Amino acid sequence: MERIEELEKKTESKIICYHCGEECIDNSFHINEKIFCCNGCRTVYEILDDSGLCNYYSLEETPGKTQKHQLVKNYDYLDDPELINRLIDFSDGKTVRVTLDIPHMHCSSCIWILENLHKLNHGIISSKVNFLQKKIFVIFSVRDTSLKDIIRLLDSIGYEPTLNLDERKESTSKSELKNLYYKIGIAGFCFGNIMLLSFPEYLSINSEEHERLKSIFAYLNIILSLPVFFYSAQDYFISSWKGLKKKIINIDVPLALGILVLFIRSLVEIIFFGGAGYLDSLAGLVFFLLIGKVFQTKTYDTLNFERDYKSYFPISVTINTVNGETTIPIEKLKVGQRIIVRNNELIPADSVLIKGSGNIDYSFVTGESTPDIKNNGDIIFAGGKQIGGVIELETIKEVSQSYLTQLWNNNSLDKDHNSKIVGFANSISKYFTFAIISIAVIGGIMWYPDLLMSFNVFTAVLIVACPCAFALSTPFTLGNAMRIFGKNNFYIKKTNVLEELAAINTIVFDKTGTITETGKSLTSFIGDELTELEEGIIKSTVRNSSHPLSLAIYHSIHQNKNYVPDLFLEEAGKGLSAKFGENSIKIGSSDFVGISDKIDNPHTHVFVSINNQVKGLFQINNKYRDGLKEIINELNTKYQIHLLSGDNSNELEKLKGIFSDNNQIYFRQSPFDKLKFINNLRNKGKKVLMIGDGLNDAGALNEADVGISISDNTNNFSPACDGILDSKNFNKLSRFIEFSRISKKIIIASFVFSTIYNLIGLFFALSGVLTPLIAAVLMPVSSISVVVFTTVLTNYFGYKKGFIK
Repeated sequence: MERIEELEKKTESKIICYHCGEECIDNSFHINEKIFCCNGCRTVYEILDDSGLCNYYSLEETPGKTQKHQLVKNYDYLDDPELINRLIDFSDGKTVRVTLDIPHMHCSSCIWILENLHKLNHGIISSKVNFLQKKIFVIFSVRDTSLKDIIRLLDSIGYEPTLNLDERKESTSKSELKNLYYKIGIAGFCFGNIMLLSFPEYLSINSEEHERLKSIFAYLNIILSLPVFFYSAQDYFISSWKGLKKKIINIDVPLALGILVLFIRSLVEIIFFGGAGYLDSLAGLVFFLLIGKVFQTKTYDTLNFERDYKSYFPISVTINTVNGETTIPIEKLKVGQRIIVRNNELIPADSVLIKGSGNIDYSFVTGESTPDIKNNGDIIFAGGKQIGGVIELETIKEVSQSYLTQLWNNNSLDKDHNSKIVGFANSISKYFTFAIISIAVIGGIMWYPDLLMSFNVFTAVLIVACPCAFALSTPFTLGNAMRIFGKNNFYIKKTNVLEELAAINTIVFDKTGTITETGKSLTSFIGDELTELEEGIIKSTVRNSSHPLSLAIYHSIHQNKNYVPDLFLEEAGKGLSAKFGENSIKIGSSDFVGISDKIDNPHTHVFVSINNQVKGLFQINNKYRDGLKEIINELNTKYQIHLLSGDNSNELEKLKGIFSDNNQIYFRQSPFDKLKFINNLRNKGKKVLMIGDGLNDAGALNEADVGISISDNTNNFSPACDGILDSKNFNKLSRFIEFSRISKKIIIASFVFSTIYNLIGLFFALSGVLTPLIAAVLMPVSSISVVVFTTVLTNYFGYKKGFIK
C-alpha cells in the first residue's frame, strides 16, 4: 500500500503501472489496489505472486518491461529436435544446459528474478546470469520441462530471449564506447564555450558595461553546464548511487562528490553573489575524466590477455583420413571430420558416434560420474570423456570456445586458491575511498577561512587520489605473465595459480610420460612368437589407451588390422584387459597378468597374457627428455625433489645418474599411493608442485598446491590440473617458476609505486598547488601508469628469461 501511495504521489493526474511504470489510461486492469497498464503486466504480476516472488518489486521501482505492445508468440518451432540441438550447449538425455541472450536485462531486479526461475518452473535446476554480457545460463530437467516452456516463461515475464542460430562471438560493446564519445563531445563543446564566455573574468575587466555582460555570460555558462552535469557526468553519479544503495563506497563516490560540489558552489556563487563560479573547471574536469576513461579503455584493450580455447586446451586430436590416422591441432578441427577418441580422452566438439561403443563420462560437465551409454548415430556433446574402447565420431559443430572455456573454469572443480595479494589489494581499495574523503575534509578545514583555496584543496584531493592502481596491478601483472607463459606453451588455469607457483618449495615428478618422451622409446617383444591374430589383438587393445606405454607398443607393431573389442577395461596403474570374441587378453604389470617379475635389467617391462597364458613381455627402453639432468640439477639448488613411478625398480641405476643422492625415488606407486604421498608432504607444511601426465596421477595433481599436466600430443586432458605444459618446453620449467616469483615482486613494486604516486599527488593537492582541473588530468594517469609499469616490467623480465624474442 505504501508503494502505491508513493507511485500516486508522483503525479496527480496520471495513474502509474505497478509493474512497468508506464501511464495507465484507466484502472481497468487491477488486482486489489495495484493498477496495471495492460493485461500482460497484470499477468506477469500474477505469475510472480503465485510463486512468492513479489520481492522483485522491492528491489527496484517499477522494474518490469511493459507488456502492452507484446504479441502472443508461437513457439511451436521449438518442438523441432534438430533445431533444439543447434540451440543447446549440452544434453545427456536427463539434463540440458543452454545459454540465452536476454537483451532486456537492465537492473538488479532483473538479475534476482532471472536467477530465481526455478521457483516459476520446477523443471529448471539452476539459472545463472552474466549481467555484463546480458546472458543467462540455464540447466533444466528434460523430464519436467522443455526449452519451449522456458522460452515461453521468459517471454511471459518480460525477458524474451534473442534466439540466434549464427555463431555467437565475443565482442566489446561498441555502443558503450560510442556513448562515451558522445559525452566527451558534449563536455568538450561546453567546456570550450564556457571558457570563451569567461574571458571577461579571465581578463579582469571591471567596467560597468562589462559587469553586465559578465552576469549574462555567467548565466549562459549555467545553461551550458547543465548537459555536462546531467549527461556527460551521469555515469559517475549512477555508479556512486548504486554503490551507496548497497552500502559500498566505490571509487566514483569522491569523483561524483567533487563534481557535485563544483556545480552547487558555482550556482550559489553566480545566483546569490553575482560571481563567475567555477563552471569552466567543472566542464574541464568532466571532459578530462572522460578522456582519461577512453585512454584507460584503449590501454586495456591493447594489453588484453583474454585467452581462447587454443590456450586453454593445448591438445591435438586424432583424425581418420584416407591415408590413415594422424593428429592435428584442435583449432584446425572442422565440421564433418572423423575423430578418434581413446579411453579417458576428452571429446572436443559436438559429434555423432560412427563406430564403437560410447561409454561417456559427463562428470566434467554435470558432476555426475555415472557413464552414459551411446550407440551409433547418437549425438555426443563436447566435454564428455570416453571410458572404455576407442570410438570414432564425426563432428557436427566446431570447437566451442565459450563452452570449453566454461568447463575449464568450472568452479566446482577448482581448488581453494586464496590469493593473499588480491586480498591485500581488496582491503586497501575497500578503505581507500573513505580515507580520501576524510583527508579531503581535513584539507578543506586546514585552509579555512580562505574559502576559495579550501574549496580547491577539498576538490583536488577527492579527484587526484585513485585506488585503481592497487586494483589493477595484480590482474595486469599476473594476466600479462599468463600471456607470456601461453606464448611459450605453458597454460595456466587462473592467475592465482601463479602466486601459488611462486611459493612452492617441493617438486614431485611422475615418471612415465612426464620425464620420459612418448613415442621415442625403443620397444621390442621378448617371448613366444606371436601369430598375426595375436599381434592384431595386442595392437587393437593398446589402440584404445592413450597411456605412453600403450602408444609405444602400438607404434612398435607393424600391421594394419584393427579389431573392435567386445569388452575393454583400463585399470589405472595396472594395465589393460579386453575380449575379442573367444579370446581374452591382459597387458600390464606382472602382478596384473598373474606372474612374478624377476627380470633384472634396466628397462621397463609390459607383460602380455592371452587366454590366461603368458606370451611374453614388451621391453621398453625409455628415452628421457633432453636436458633432464640439467633441469634436475638446476632445481636441486632451490627445491626438494621427489620422483614417483608406477613401474618396477629396473631403471633405478639409470635414474640415479639423473637425480642426486638427496632426491627420493619411489617405485610401484599406485594412483592412491601418489595421492597419499602428496597429502603427507602438505601435512608437513610443504608447498608442493606435482608434475604428471594426468593419467594415473589425477588425484595427486588435484591434491598438490599446484598440479601441472605435461601435454605430449595427446587429447588426454585432466580437469584436476592447474596448468598444462607442452612437453617441448619442459626444459623451461625452472625459468617458469622463477618468472612467477618475479611477477609477484613486480606486484609489490607496483604497490610501492602507486603509494608514492598517490602520496605525492595528495601532498601537492593539500598544499593548494593542484587545481581540480589538473587533478582531473592526473587521476587517470595514475592507473594508466601502473598498467604500463607492470606490463613493461613483465615484458622486460620475460625477455631476460628468454620467453620473449
